[in-house]
Amino acid sequence: MKIAITGASGQLGRLAIENLKTRVDAGDIVALVRDPSKVADLGVEARKADYHKPETLTAALQGIDRLVLISSSDFDDRAGQHQNVIDAAKETGVKHLIYTSILKADASPMIIAQDHKVTEAAIKASGIPYTFLRNGWYTENWTGSLPAAVEAGALIGSAGDAKVTPATRQDYAEAIAAVAAGEGHEGQSYELGGTAFTLSDLATELSKQTGKDIPYNDLPEAAYKDILISFQLPEALATVIADADAQAQNGWLTDESGTLERLIGRPTTPLSSAVAAALA
Repeated sequence: MKIAITGASGQLGRLAIENLKTRVDAGDIVALVRDPSKVADLGVEARKADYHKPETLTAALQGIDRLVLISSSDFDDRAGQHQNVIDAAKETGVKHLIYTSILKADASPMIIAQDHKVTEAAIKASGIPYTFLRNGWYTENWTGSLPAAVEAGALIGSAGDAKVTPATRQDYAEAIAAVAAGEGHEGQSYELGGTAFTLSDLATELSKQTGKDIPYNDLPEAAYKDILISFQLPEALATVIADADAQAQNGWLTDESGTLERLIGRPTTPLSSAVAAALA
């Protein structure tokens, strides 16, 4: 059985392939990427595949039985990009499509969830057996800014005292590998949450590990967005990040079902480890 993973040169794609190699023979894995030379070190077959170029997708998916579609990180018509992959998968006879979505994608009001909602509907309409891995926020979305928070003397955000349950890329990559290598996952929509904490908890752990008093300063969504833009983030991305923080207050980034732990067969990465990794 041939298993292909899109976005193979990205942070999640690379980890997914490395984890999948521990479960199936490397010869059964295909890395799909715009520039195959960027994944030469992964030790698997690499094929050129560009979400924007349907002809490359049809060629790349020849002989693929199971496809992992990692959602595009390019916000220029993401749903359209995903549709190109779905169409090629149907044309080439892919038997199982695994898609990395977002928590509660079918109902979430989060800006970033809307492309996922459309993509899930398109996958269902294609008739291809599917599995939706509804990932929560990446822990790294918050811990990635910790060095800057240490320098500034405060952690900022717009999530209030919301309890969130993100997981690390490693956690989600292991879930991808478990489903891609496993059986009986067709037709499932898995809500995947990790370690629960508030941003105040994150600031407390950061203070503990650095020996400095670093508080969490909660801001109105608009003010947080403006500060992110001042840090040179594109306005569209700043809008998505600030919206996610604000929507977290309504529970849209929380899942405590334990499904992720069951899929990967271990506890998800604790907050202390994620903070230590960010500061390393």
